[in-house]
Parts: sequence; C-alpha cells; structure tokens
Amino acid sequence: MNSVEELKQYVGVHAKGLEITDYQRLLDRIATDGDGPGSWTGEWTAEGDRLHDSGQHLQASRHYLMARFPFVDGAARQEAYEKSLSAFELWRTGQDIHRMDIDVAGRQVGCWQTGLSATRRRPVLVIMGGHLTLKEQWAPALPVFARLGFATIVTELPGVGENEVPYDAGSWRFLSAILDAVADRADVARSYTLAMSFSGHQALRCAMEDPRIRGVVTAGAPIAEFFTDSAWQKDLPRVTVETLTHLTGLDVAELGDWALPPERLAALDIPVAYLASLRDEVIPPADLRLLRQRVRDLRLLEHDDVHGSPGHTEENKLWLALSLLRIRGDRDPRTFMIGLMYRMARARARLRRRPA
Repeated sequence: MNSVEELKQYVGVHAKGLEITDYQRLLDRIATDGDGPGSWTGEWTAEGDRLHDSGQHLQASRHYLMARFPFVDGAARQEAYEKSLSAFELWRTGQDIHRMDIDVAGRQVGCWQTGLSATRRRPVLVIMGGHLTLKEQWAPALPVFARLGFATIVTELPGVGENEVPYDAGSWRFLSAILDAVADRADVARSYTLAMSFSGHQALRCAMEDPRIRGVVTAGAPIAEFFTDSAWQKDLPRVTVETLTHLTGLDVAELGDWALPPERLAALDIPVAYLASLRDEVIPPADLRLLRQRVRDLRLLEHDDVHGSPGHTEENKLWLALSLLRIRGDRDPRTFMIGLMYRMARARARLRRRPA
C-alpha cells in the first residue's frame, strides 16, 4: 500500500501542472490508499466520473490520471488509467492531436503528435514526463508547440503508460528510434527534447550518442550521484523508490551504472537548460554541481523549492518554452513575447513571496 500522506505531499506539483485547482478539497477527503469512498483512487475517480458526466472530458481525464498515481498496482488504478485514456480520446477529437504508434525492437511506444508533414519538415521536439507522469498530461500542449514551429511528439518514459520498452540502462535508445520513425516527415537533424525528471536523464544519455539532438531542456533530472550515493538513496521518498523498482525491477542501489560519466557530459556540444530545486529531496546537490562543472553550455534556473518547484508553476512553464526557443536559435518575435511573459510571471511570484 502507498503512503497516503506521501502521495498528498508529492501530488501537488502534478495537480498544478494539470491545472487542477481544487485538488486540496479532494485530498482532504482521502484517508486511505486503494479503492472506495475516502480512498485515493476512489475519490479521484469519483470526481473524474462527475466531470465526465458533465462533458468536461479533459478535466475528467486529468482526475483519472491522478487516480492511478503513482503507478498501476491493481484493478482500481488500472480502471482509472483506462478511463483517463477514454476521456482524453473524447476530448482530443477534432483537435490537432494525432495518435502515432512506433515499433521499437518489437515493443510498441504510444505517442501523440502534431506538425509532422512530408512537405513541410519542421524541427522536432520530443516531450516526455518523468517516472510518475503520462503522455496525456502533456498532450494538450501539442498545438501550442506547433504554433512555435515544432513538429512535436509526446511520449512516456520506458515502462510508463503505453511505452512498452523496458526501463533499463540502454532504454535511452528508444529516443533515436522515434527520430528514425519520423525522419521522412520532420527535420530530425534539428531535434530537441523537453524531458522532465528521469526522462531528462534519458535525453542527456541519448544526446551523448545521437548528434541529431541539438538541445535538451529538463527539470529535476538525475545525473550521476543520484544513482551512486547510497547515503542519499536511504532518504529518498518512498514513492520515488517504489516507482523506480516497479519500472526497472531493481532496487535503486542497483542502478549505479546508470550514472552519466563526467567526461561524456563535458563532451556535449549542445545547450542544456536545467530547472533546479535547491531543496530537492530527490535529486542530490552533487548532481547540480556536476552539471555546473562539466556542461559547456548550461542555462540554469534555480528555485528555493522542493522537487519540481511546485511554488513556481507558471514561471516554470514559460521558462521551459523560452529556453526551447532560445536553444533553437531562430529569430522569432514569439521569443521576445514569451520572454516578456516569463519576466512578468517571475515578478509576480517575487511579489507574492515578499514579506508583508
């Protein structure tokens, strides 16, 4: 059974990212894990059902996603996950969001995409969430990135959702397989990743081998010490440890060879934009120090916050988009506008934090 108190602690950043504004009301009703009234899956699912019945399919899908959080561990969470997919499918009908399934060495990788075209081949953006998030959480943003000039693909970390690729030390290769699959419909020589948390680790590892990846934008990604520091691992949140074990079949202490070598980081000839939380309880401070020491072109945003920086959701979204546009390097008036919006959001956040 999951620790309900820990789930409540870590769900906030995901709920805010999904624009679920009433999540505290739901959390107050939850006392147990599992199914039924007063349980994690039961309360989130019931709210999803209410929204679905009222025709609010996107919000219903988002609540069902929270019902299966952190991963499917039984019938109740499996049903919630299936409901989330069905509700999302109802919402996306008529949207510029299209299904794409890719075969990777006999394993299926489910994706959503927009902007792929054999006649207008745009730069590629691959978006992935972390070990706790699903592609349907990011897919509603696809039209936004299309307007910014990207052929955009949203998928999941190996082992999560509809990504059947096993999550292991070599699973980063599936990113190259995605680029291979769309090479006739996009400018894959200019590929970028927006990869959160553990997906950021995969993106960086792939960029060390695949020169088509010309920039990595990430937040709270493990780099090296996360995988090798046994003292740090002892104090990791239970939800992190148990989810990684569920996905990999290994204890976190057995992931030492996943650490990114310092010399390979130093050899990267691409920009890396990294959003860091200075009170991160998942990513050790040594990983941020290693990035500072080794990555040649590091664009860094730091917040005095916990993992995912839930207190800075608005400015984080804008900074991530701004970083992508700056890394792409095109002269684009939208870069100026998003930069202005980011500075305004940051100013508002500072005002809110200013003592009365």
